[in-house]
This record gives sequence, C-alpha cells and structure tokens, in this order.
Amino acid sequence: MEYQQLGANMTAVMEEVCLVWIRSGFECKPCWMVVLLQKICNLFIQMSRKFLQGEEVMRRLVSEPGLVLQDVRLVICTLQTLKEAYSQCWTKNQSQDGVTQSWNFPSHLVFFHLDNFLTRLQNIQEVFSVSLQLHQLAQTVLSSVRSRMRTDVVQEVYQDFLCQVTVLSGCNCDATDPDDQRFELHLFQFQDQVSDLERQLVSVLSRAFEDCCVSSSAAKLVKMFRFILDRPLIQDQMRPHLIRLVELVLVELEQTELLFHGQREESETFSKFTPAAAARLCWAQQLELRAEDALNSYKTVQHLCVDSAVSQLVLQRFQQIVDLLQDFKDRVRSDWSRQLDSDCGFILEQPLIQHNQQGMLGVNCSHELEATLRELRYVSRETDVELRPHAARLFTCRDDVTQSYLILSHMMSCYNQVLSGVLQVELPLIQDQQQDLFQTLSELQKNTWSCEGVQHLLERQRGRVLILHSTVSEARANMDAMTCIIQGWAELHLLQHSGDSLLHGGATEQSWRGIREEGQQLLRLTQVNRSLYGAEDSSESWIRYLNHIDDKVQDGLFQLLLRSLHFLSDNMNPQSCSPALFAVRLQLQETGSVFEPSLDGGLSDLLKTIIADIYKAASLPARISVSRPGNYQMSLQQSPDLSALEQDIMHHLLQVREEAEHLRAGLDRYSYLWQSDRMQVIQDFLTYSRQLGPEELEAEETPPTLKDFKREIESLHRLSREVTHLDDVIVLHSWLQVDLRPFRESLLSVIHDWRRMYTEHLLDRWSDSLQQVMCADGDEESSSSSSIPPTETMVLLEAAGVQLPEHLSAQLQL
Repeated sequence: MEYQQLGANMTAVMEEVCLVWIRSGFECKPCWMVVLLQKICNLFIQMSRKFLQGEEVMRRLVSEPGLVLQDVRLVICTLQTLKEAYSQCWTKNQSQDGVTQSWNFPSHLVFFHLDNFLTRLQNIQEVFSVSLQLHQLAQTVLSSVRSRMRTDVVQEVYQDFLCQVTVLSGCNCDATDPDDQRFELHLFQFQDQVSDLERQLVSVLSRAFEDCCVSSSAAKLVKMFRFILDRPLIQDQMRPHLIRLVELVLVELEQTELLFHGQREESETFSKFTPAAAARLCWAQQLELRAEDALNSYKTVQHLCVDSAVSQLVLQRFQQIVDLLQDFKDRVRSDWSRQLDSDCGFILEQPLIQHNQQGMLGVNCSHELEATLRELRYVSRETDVELRPHAARLFTCRDDVTQSYLILSHMMSCYNQVLSGVLQVELPLIQDQQQDLFQTLSELQKNTWSCEGVQHLLERQRGRVLILHSTVSEARANMDAMTCIIQGWAELHLLQHSGDSLLHGGATEQSWRGIREEGQQLLRLTQVNRSLYGAEDSSESWIRYLNHIDDKVQDGLFQLLLRSLHFLSDNMNPQSCSPALFAVRLQLQETGSVFEPSLDGGLSDLLKTIIADIYKAASLPARISVSRPGNYQMSLQQSPDLSALEQDIMHHLLQVREEAEHLRAGLDRYSYLWQSDRMQVIQDFLTYSRQLGPEELEAEETPPTLKDFKREIESLHRLSREVTHLDDVIVLHSWLQVDLRPFRESLLSVIHDWRRMYTEHLLDRWSDSLQQVMCADGDEESSSSSSIPPTETMVLLEAAGVQLPEHLSAQLQL
C-alpha cells in the first residue's frame, strides 16, 4: 500500500503481533518478541527513509520546504501511531488473566532505533518549520510609521537566514540517518544562527509594538508575526508587549462605553437617510462591532497569556458593554414599536386626497405616509421589533397601500398638470370634462386607507384622469409645434446677400413654398386639436381658440415682414458697413451716359417688387380664424410700423438717386467727346487750327501745322490716361454699387476714334508732302516750304502708335 495508508493500519499490525505472542509456542518469549518488534520498527524506518528520499531531503530545503515539511510530519505521525498501537497492546496484555504471559520487557529495547530516528525527524521538522516561518515573515509589510525601515530589517534578517539555509541544504549527507554526524554538526550551527535571528526579530517586533497606540494595530502585528510568536524565546521576550496589547484592548472597551454615554442622545443624526429609530439601532450595532473587534484583538494573544485574571477581566468588560447596548436597543425597539403603531393608526384614518387653495388636488398626508411606509420597510429587517395592531395591519397590506399610493399620486399629478398649464382660451374647451372629473375625484375624500377596495376604486378612476391628461397633453404639444413654426417665421431671412455680396432678387420660391406648406400644417394641427377637444366648428369657445392661434400667426408674420424690411432699411443706411445691396452700370449711349438699370424706373421697380414679395409672404399661409375677413397680408399692410419702414426705404432710394445724378453730371465733362460732330470738328481744325474742346472760339483761317497736330494728339492721349484711371466701381450711400467700367470702355473707344481721325489726316498730309518732295526732285525751296516735315511727322506718328504703310517707308528711305 501507499505510505500514506500505513498509519491507519498500525493497530492491525500490532494485533497480529499479539496473536503471535499468544499462539506461537516458539515466539512467546521476551527476547524473540523484542527481536520481532525491532525488525518491524526497522522496516518502518526503512520505508520512511525511502518515502522521504533521505539523501534529497536537505537539498529540497530551499526549493520546496513546504512539501518536505508535510512529508516529514506525515512520517512522524505514522511512527507515533505505531508506538501508540504498541502501548495499547501492552495495556491489553497487562490486563489479561494468567492464561498468557504478559509483556514484561522494557519498551526502550524495542524502540531504541525508532526513537533516534524520530528525534532526527523532529530536528528536520524544526529546520523546515523555521524556514517556512521566516519566509512568510519576510513577505509581511508592517503598517506603522516606520514600516518600510522595519520591513527592510526583516528582509535583511531573512537574507542572513537564507545564507545559513543554503549551507545546510548543501551538506552532502543523509539527514534521515541518525548515525550520520555531519548533519548534527550543521544542525548545531543552524540552531545558533536561528537564536541570533530570533533576538534580532524581537528587537524589530518590540519597536513595532511600541508604535501601536490602539489594540487593532497591535492585533494586526500579532497576526502578521503569528508564524514566530509561538517560539519560546520570542514569546518570552515579547510577553511585556503582549500584556500591553491586553491593556490596549481594555482601553478600547472603555472608550466604546464612553462613546455610548456621550453620543446616546444624538445617535439618530448619524444616518440622515434612515428613520431615527433605525439610525439609533445602526449606531448601537456599530458600537457593538467595535467592542467585538477589541475582543477579537485580545483573542489573537489569548493563548499566549497565562494570566487567567486578565482574561476574565477582558471578557467581563466586553459583556458589560454588550449588556448596556442590548438594553439600549431593547428600549429603542419598544419606543419605535409604540410610535410606529400610533403613526400607522393616524394614517389609516386619513382621507385619500386633499384640496389646496389653488384648486389643485393632492395625496393627503403624503409625506407622513411615505415616511411610515419607509419605516415599515426597515422594520421588516428588524426581527426583534414588535408590531402592534395598527402597525401590523398596515404592514400586512403595505404592498397594496404602496401601489395605491403610487396610482393616486400619478392621478393627482396628471390632474394638476392639466389645470396648471391651461390657457384661458383652452379652459372652456375642457371645462365640462374637468368639472366632472373634479366631482368624481372629490368623492375619494370619503375613503381612507383603511377602507376596503381602495386600489380597485383608484384603478377605475385612473383611466378617466389619464385620458383627459393624454388628450390635453397632445393638444398642447400640437400648440407647441404651431408656436415653433410661427417662431421660425419670425426668425426667417427672406432677403440675403448672394453672389458678389449683392442682393439677388427678392424672396425665393423655396422660402414661399416653405411658408405655404407650414401654413397648411398649422391648419392640420388645429383640426387635430378640434377633434381632441371634441369642439363644434361653430361653437364660441372654438372660435375664440382659433382667434388666439390666428393672433399668434399674424404676429409671427408681422415679425417676418418687419425683419425683412429692417434688412432693407438698415442696409440702405449711409452709415451701414454691410456689403452693397444693389448694383447698376453706367453706360455710354448715343444719347449720353445712362444708368442700367435706370434709377428712376429699373431700381425703383426692383425695390417695389422686393417689397411686394415681402408682403406677399404674409398671404401664403391660409387664415386660421374663420371670423376675420381677408388674409394676413391685408391686415399687415395697415401696420404703421411696416409703413414707416417702407417710407424709409424709398427715402434712401431718393437720396442715392440724387447722388448718382451728381456722379453722372460730374462725368459729363467728357460729353463734348461723344456729342461733337467729328467731320465738322476736323474741318474746323484743318481750316482754323481750332483746338478740340467743349468751348468754341472765333478764329481766322489758319491751316494747322505739325505742332497743331501734335498738340491735338497729345491732348487726346492725356484724356485717355485720365479716363483709364477712373474707378472701376463706386459705392453710393454704402448700398448702391455703380459699375463705371462700361462707361470708361466706351469713352476710351470714343477717344481712340478721335485720335485715329487726327492721325489719319496727318498721315494723309504727310504722304502728300512726301510725294511733293519726290516730284520736286530735290528742290530745296519747294521742300522747305512744306508745313509737314517728313521726318518729324514720322516720329510723331510712331509716337502716336500709328504703323506706317510699307510704300511710304520705302519712299521715305529713297
């Protein structure tokens, strides 16, 4: 069998030995029986050494001391079981009658080798036990102020111990052989090292205990060092500190009692979210737990103390505190039971509902009922609280009462919501239902919480309240949706900048379509509300309700128109910093400079169209009221505020028109360029050398010279530069953008035509002059008499940008 099974069979082995002693004629002698028992002991010693793997025992001291220690303890227990079985057989044989010879040989002859083996095993057990204890101690972290330092000291002690353990585990010997003296030598050295380490640990523990000011901290130390406190040397050295721990336990018990007497009166304030009585019981329970913690601290060292008087004193003080707290809890439970019964009796006789001064309904004594039900929930957890008749009655039906209370609270909340948010025009529509429901609910005042069938009664009435609440809530939600649509109109931007920061037309078709569709939605919502209220189309209350909605719609449209007209007026203000609203072009036509579109017709018509579009938005929603004539546009056109804004806009238009005309008049200084007859002007120039300009002067016939041509061409060149530097765009009154580029390009074209006319005449004259020079064949007098010198003329024409014909260039070279 396995070695672990040997211990359970030791009795059977010794019984067989007894049978041999009784039945065998040869073996029934002390000398032979001693030999037989010695052989049995040697067999078990051999089996034990094989089980422990004797030569490997000490080598496993570092790697797996826990497993080896278990095996060693098993072997010791098994062998001691063998000796106990022998003792039982010896006693049995001694009590037999004289039929058989009793065992009269000394037992030390039998167990001499076994006892030596057990002694060696106990030494091995001590080595492994100490090793494990110090290993567990090394993992302990002290929680005092200087815990880090003390932990380091413990670790240092442990490291020294490991060195000795390493030496011991490395000895090349069979530790399970009692005859092997090498183990004895190492064992003595190990025990000396352990004694030294114990003294160091006593010093560390003493300082740790000195830092403890409460019994719980000292008890934690005892638990932490429980691995080594049972060692005789450490226990003797630590006895004063253990006595101090007992003193701390007594102090803790004393403080617990002082807290009880000092805080007993205000104990109900220690828990704000529980009933006062439950708070007192909880407080007493906490004190009792504190006393039990102190007692548990004492129990950690009770087995180390030999003074029975001290133990009796601790237990006596603890029991006094427990009795004191128990008496307090009994009184609290009794008072709680009596008061709770009174409160439950009061609640059970109260009417279900009550009226307030504002005509609202509410659950009667709702706060008291909630508090009482909450206390009943706490009482259900307290098995020692006696429930008197009223409390027991309410406790029995507490679930039904709670459910009824929730139903009634919901009903009252729904009913009050209907009344609290009612509009004046809405009240006539629900007045009949509201009054009928009020009468029905008022009948609940005749019922109390002690009446039978309260929950059934509330279930029947709840449906009517919820239907009215649902109807009114849906109708008000529809009214909120209509209000949201109307507010959206008030914040809608019909006009806005687009493109090149200019206003592009008036209101868009998309905006109109949205207003029209939302107007239809308003009609649908009003019809839904008529169905919800069950109102007749011709009833006075419904007509007033529609007029109320109609006023809101008209006000929203008024805000829409007001915002749009304000947009125009504000952006047409000369002080405005916004981008220009409108743009016109100044063009040069045969009749002169004109604005496109015209300020009199085009821009004015555009503004009137935009204003008309703004007003048209008010005609898009269908009229809500059936008693008011016309549409919303007709009503709003009579608004003095809107009319004042419209007049302001037209005034801004008049102002900008005057400034635009002033701008155009300033550019009329070039009018002679497009108004003069070129053929007549060139004829006068060729005849009188008259200068092109707005003024005509009397002059005699004087054919023009090259200087006259040069003067005219340079004058036109200066005009061209001047016109080129005209602004592209001019903004008038901060809102009208005038584009001068069409006028400028047309005027430059006119100036170019004038200059081309002069250069062509000059070119023709120069060509004729060149022919005359060629025909004169070098006649210097004829050549010099010409008023158009060829070379200077060529230079002038090239400066004017005229490209000479090839035949003239060839003649000039010739």
